Amino acid sequence: MVREIWKRGFSARSLRYWTAALALGVAAVVLAPYAAEAVRARHRQHAPAAPPMRHLPYPQLDWPLEITNSQYQPLSWNDVPGWSDDDQLAAYRTFRASCKPIAAKPEGSPEDKALGDSLRDPCRDARANDLTDNAAARAFFERNFEPLKISKLGDADGFVTGYYEPVIEGSRTQNEVYNVPVYRRPSNLFVRGFKQDATSLPNKGPVYRKIGRRKLVPYYDRAEIEDGAIEGRGLEIAWLRNQTDLLFAQIQGSARISLDDGSTVRINYDAYNGHPYTPVGRILIERGIIPREQMSMQRIRDWMEQNPEGANELRRMNRSYIFFREVQLSDKDEAVGAQGIPLTPGRSIAVDKSLHVYGTPFFITGELPIESEKQKNPFHRLMIAQDTGSAIVGPARADLYFGAGQEAGKVSGRLKHSIQFVMLVPRSLDPVARGRKMPLPDPRPSEKIAKLFPQGLPKEAAANESAKGLDKGADAAMPTTTAASASETKVPAPAPSASPATTVAQNVAVPQPVPLPAARPRLESDRNIRRLRYGRRHRNHP
Repeated sequence: MVREIWKRGFSARSLRYWTAALALGVAAVVLAPYAAEAVRARHRQHAPAAPPMRHLPYPQLDWPLEITNSQYQPLSWNDVPGWSDDDQLAAYRTFRASCKPIAAKPEGSPEDKALGDSLRDPCRDARANDLTDNAAARAFFERNFEPLKISKLGDADGFVTGYYEPVIEGSRTQNEVYNVPVYRRPSNLFVRGFKQDATSLPNKGPVYRKIGRRKLVPYYDRAEIEDGAIEGRGLEIAWLRNQTDLLFAQIQGSARISLDDGSTVRINYDAYNGHPYTPVGRILIERGIIPREQMSMQRIRDWMEQNPEGANELRRMNRSYIFFREVQLSDKDEAVGAQGIPLTPGRSIAVDKSLHVYGTPFFITGELPIESEKQKNPFHRLMIAQDTGSAIVGPARADLYFGAGQEAGKVSGRLKHSIQFVMLVPRSLDPVARGRKMPLPDPRPSEKIAKLFPQGLPKEAAANESAKGLDKGADAAMPTTTAASASETKVPAPAPSASPATTVAQNVAVPQPVPLPAARPRLESDRNIRRLRYGRRHRNHP
C-alpha cells in the first residue's frame, strides 16, 4: 500500500491530511504517560492506604541476644536466689582483673559471640573506681548488668564440675623413679588458620602433622605418644613418677611440679593433639566398676593404682593428649587461665569459649557438697568466666576453680551436680528493652490469598497421611527410641511461675514453606499459536 501511495504522489489535500495525522500520533505518544499518571493519582486519592511492602529477602534483624541451643529468661534482682547473701566485693576484684585484657583489645575488634564487646562499658566503670565495700560492689553489678537465667534448650538447670591445680612430684632429668615425660608442643603440630608458633591454639577441632612437604595427616593419639612417637626430640619439660600423675595434670590443664632438688616448675596448657576427649570416669561407670553416686577423681586414682594393667587400657581409651608450656610463676601465684590472667580460687570458672566471652559474670546458685562429700551446702556465688576446657560444652556448663593442692583437689573431685545459672548481661544488651525496637512481622495475608496458598495439606493428602498412620499403628507402638535420641527430644521444662513470661528460646522448629501453585500445563493449542506467530513474523523475510 505504501508503494501505491508513493507512486500516485502527494496532493496538497492528502499532504495536509497526513501531516495532521502524524501530529496527532506524536501528541498521543508524548501525553500518554502524563494521562496515565493523572489517572493513578486520582485513584490513589480515593483508594485506602496500603501498608508498605517489605522486599525479599528480609534484612538481617538485630536480635536482642542469641546464644545457640539455649533458653534464657530475664529476671529482676529480687528474683535471683541468694543474691543478697554473697560477697560481691570478691567477685568485683576478680572482674576488674578480667577488664585488663578486655581494655587491651582494639576498639571495634570483631567478636562473634552473643555479648560481643559489650563488657567494655562495665569495665570502664570498674577500672575507674577501686571499691572496698561489699554494698558498693553489689550496687556496681546492679547498675551495669541485668540478670538473665540461662540453661540448655530443654533443661531447667545447668551443670558444674570442679578443677584445681595438682601438686606433683617430679624431676628435671630422667631416672629410675621419674621416667614419664611431660612434653611441650611439638614443632610438627599444625592447626589450620594458625601459625605454628601461635601463643594460643584452639582446644577443639582437627590437628595435623606434616609428612613430606605438603601432606597433612591427623596427629598422633595418646597410645602412639606413650609408645614413643615423639620421644628423643628434646621436648621434655620434666619427668613424673607415673602416667596417672600426667593424666590428672592434663585433665586439670595446669600443675605444679615439685622437683627433687627442692624447686618448683609451673606448667600450663599449650595445645592438644586434636583427638576427642573421653572421660575415664564415664567408662568406669558404664562398666559398673564404680557407681555413679560414688564417682570422684580420688576413686579414679585409687582404682588405677590398684589395677595397673586396667589403668593402661582405660587411659588409652582417652585418645586426647595435652602438651604444656612452662610458665614463670612463683609459689604464691595462682594458675593462669585461658584469658591470660591468674585465676582466683572460688571466683574463677571455665566456660565454653565458643559461646561466651571471657570476663562475663555468672551467678551460680543452688546446693553443692563443698564442706563434705555426704552433705550439700547452699552455694550462692558470683563468679567470672576466665578459663575454658575441651570438656566444657554448652551455654550453662562451668568448671569451678578451687585453687592448688590436695584439699582443693578433694573439693573439686566430688562436684558433678546440676545447678542454676544466672548470666549477668550488660545493660547495653538488655533483651527486653531491645526487643521492643524489633520490627513487627508482615501483616496477615487476606482470606483470598490464604485460600490460594493453603498452609495445611489438601484434604486428599491429609486423608492419605492418616491412612498411612493407621497402617503403621502397630509399629509405632514399639519402643524404638534409643537413649541418645531420647535425650535429644526432651520436652522443655516450664519456666518458673514467679518469673515474667518473656522466655526466649533459640533453635525452634523452622516453619514449612508455603506450597506454590502447580505450573500451568502446556497445551497443543499453545504450540500452534506460537508457530503461527513465528511464521507471520518471518514470512516476508528473504
